[in-house]
Amino acid sequence: MDSKFDAVPLDDETFILAQNEIVVGGYDALHQVWKWEGIRAESLIFLTADVAALQEEDLKQLLVSEAQAAPGSAITVSHSDSGYTFLNFNFQEPD
Repeated sequence: MDSKFDAVPLDDETFILAQNEIVVGGYDALHQVWKWEGIRAESLIFLTADVAALQEEDLKQLLVSEAQAAPGSAITVSHSDSGYTFLNFNFQEPD
């Protein structure tokens, strides 16, 4: 079965610990837990076309209101050339 998230790009140095497709605020999303250079974090990945009407602040608020991000968590937003919007959050530095 094809998924709209089949073409999500992956950095060669990023290790995906877990991922699953969920719905956040009525939008399909891919939730990933990952590790990169000792940093553990999470991402919500949306098809950019699905969230095109939302501003970055709207996306961040969606993440907070759905209780995905820990209180006070830094949230970064990025867009890939392959048509995905990434919200990265819950960063944990290596011990």
